[in-house]
Amino acid sequence: MGDLKERLRERALAEGFSAMGVCRPDAIPEAAGRLRAFVEAGRHGQMGWMAERMGWRGDPAALWPEARSVVMLAEVYTPGHDPMAVLDRPERGAVSVYAHGRDYHDLVKKRLKRVGRWLLEEAGSGSGPGERVRLSAKPEVSPEIKVFVDTAPVMEKPLAQAAGLGWQGKHTNLLSRDLGNWFFLGAIFTTIALEPDAPEEEHCGSCRRCLDICPTDAFPAPFQLDARRCISYLTIEHEGPVDAALRPGIGNRIYGCDDCLAVCPWNKFAREARETRYLGDPEPPLLADLAALDDAAFRARYAGSAIKRIGIRRFLRNVLYAIGNSGEVGLAPAAAAHLDHEDATVRDAARWALGRLGNRGGD
Repeated sequence: MGDLKERLRERALAEGFSAMGVCRPDAIPEAAGRLRAFVEAGRHGQMGWMAERMGWRGDPAALWPEARSVVMLAEVYTPGHDPMAVLDRPERGAVSVYAHGRDYHDLVKKRLKRVGRWLLEEAGSGSGPGERVRLSAKPEVSPEIKVFVDTAPVMEKPLAQAAGLGWQGKHTNLLSRDLGNWFFLGAIFTTIALEPDAPEEEHCGSCRRCLDICPTDAFPAPFQLDARRCISYLTIEHEGPVDAALRPGIGNRIYGCDDCLAVCPWNKFAREARETRYLGDPEPPLLADLAALDDAAFRARYAGSAIKRIGIRRFLRNVLYAIGNSGEVGLAPAAAAHLDHEDATVRDAARWALGRLGNRGGD
């Protein structure tokens, strides 16, 4: 299968992926213990699905016992600008680089399916669409695949490290000596036995830039994350009001946070993104414009974007926190317009924003 693996790598690169590696489904035995400790400490916050699917997430072999190989693929989305510059423009909203353009879930999954179909065709004959593809009516002899992009109980980062694509840095994200840390991960599980690659070693050394820059102190220790304090979690996954003590640290970030990624020295090796649909508009949006969106306008503006999934209420909450942190008194009317919003969390955010701006209606 060595020749098939190398041809698969060539095909994956031709489809737009930046790197490929292979590991066995049982290559991350230590991951289950780390996940269990993370959940038991409550650091997963409201992400209950982590606890509910811990068995599958911690043991890829249990997710699909028939799988014999995991093909891990990386796709670069390196920004063409300084993602930290927007933090000095408080009247505008900062959006995580990965969400500037089209939703990566859709784009990466389509590439994975094309690569997976090619693998099946090369290993046998014929194929069909879908996340699970079977070559014939004889499942005992027909190779199969399943593809995953961030929405299934799969621990992509430990698997990617086991497959040699990089290592989990002190910020818990995956780093690569060849790609930096601006890249998405996708997985193809297959019943085809492919030669595994050597796992990658950790190369962070004494550097702690990612830990020291975090505005909300979300890293209890190197290689550990408390999601309950992470701005990406707070602006995307967390429902309801954010702890008032953490709101000032959010700054003007309205969807995600890139600070720990942006300061990593390994980004000097980052490659330019090949997929232009990830890039989006480099000009950050005005908070006043975003605060004026209703549900229909929000859906229209962010159709095809990862931002759409948080919904208008959570989005407005984030925008109002950013307005409160802006110091821009001229944005007070944009916040005041939501004092009577139907959602209690949005009303609370509006009051808080006005209070921070020194206007009547604040706490």
